[in-house]
Amino acid sequence: MPAFTACSLRKTHDDIPPNPLSRKGGDVGSVAFATSGHWLVAPLGRPGGVSVKILHTEASCGWGGQEIRILEESRGLIARGHQVTVACPAHARMVTEAPRFDVPVVTLPIEFKTFAGFGALRRRLARYPVDVVNTHSSADSWLAGLACATLKNPPEIVRTRHISAPVSGNVFNRWLYHRAAAVVTTGENLRLHLLDALGLDPSRVVSVPTGIDTECFAPADKAAAKLALGLDPTQRHIGIVATLRSWKGHLFLLDAFARLDRADLRLLIVGEGPMREQIEQKIATLGIGGRVTLAGQRNDPECWLQALDVFCLPSYANEGVPQAILQAMLCALPIVTTPVGAILEAVSDGGTALIVPPRDAAAIAAAIARLLDDADLAGRLGMSARRVASADFSRESMLDRMESVFRQAARP
Repeated sequence: MPAFTACSLRKTHDDIPPNPLSRKGGDVGSVAFATSGHWLVAPLGRPGGVSVKILHTEASCGWGGQEIRILEESRGLIARGHQVTVACPAHARMVTEAPRFDVPVVTLPIEFKTFAGFGALRRRLARYPVDVVNTHSSADSWLAGLACATLKNPPEIVRTRHISAPVSGNVFNRWLYHRAAAVVTTGENLRLHLLDALGLDPSRVVSVPTGIDTECFAPADKAAAKLALGLDPTQRHIGIVATLRSWKGHLFLLDAFARLDRADLRLLIVGEGPMREQIEQKIATLGIGGRVTLAGQRNDPECWLQALDVFCLPSYANEGVPQAILQAMLCALPIVTTPVGAILEAVSDGGTALIVPPRDAAAIAAAIARLLDDADLAGRLGMSARRVASADFSRESMLDRMESVFRQAARP
């Protein structure tokens, strides 16, 4: 199997239809095969390595960093010789996105905590045994935990916690998390919270931030990048690449942008999500529609990042180490962001970014203006960010660490 990069994969598989070949599996779900109906099993990528059968479960039907990480990680581990499948609801966005990543998908009713979902997942695990179930959201984690508790020979559970929302230390959550052979977080700050809230064994909880393709996300000629997107290269562009969710801070960014009275400045908002209507209303209220572009969901985020002069992610909740921050760092962009979740594990104030308080439009505007007016500072922050992200947040590093987690969990 060829080793596709994120960029080359997009170009190679543009002609894959949204509904891939499928095979019905009765009450254990229907499997969608990414390439001509075949399982994707490549030669082992590590000498002496053992292939692990992994089932990822994801209750979310949306599309954002969490879902992209699951598919990117799955693709990488398939290329290393592991047998990986993703289970999600039939109407989840992952079903139609998985073919771009060459990842098989099984559809199961696991969006909510229901008896139907429990039964379907349990039957799936009984009929098609795996070594490890990697759960990602609340509903699928509970369904998998209960299903495995009632199976004679259950797989091991790895629980991945992607966001920094607090977890209650009640007896039910303690039972669920203590059942897992390993717990993975996307940042050390999240790891410490789980240790404190749930009393977990520190040796079983590991932080593995999302890794990014360092070749795909790289600096490029800015004027050429703008022209390729139909943007005016004589104008300056600030932007955000993120799912349109409230806590990403789009509304505060819009307020900040409205404060920047610069005729040549434009704002690019790349992403889609439930906040789109509110964002459109905010743009209209501020009267800045002629200077803001809502680009929607894109499969080429690197192209948009490479066209930016400043990247801004003003999140105020729920972040691990955001993929967009890492992608912007690898593109050597000057960054304005907040100290939320595990963001400060990736960037430092004055070293690789400018850090502002959450929900503070004035501070966001001031930081953006500072970077636009000081080319030396912007350049220094961008190049430092590139060095840090390349060293600490590569895709291969993520795959190495997750491969180790799965092999240790599956060990007899």
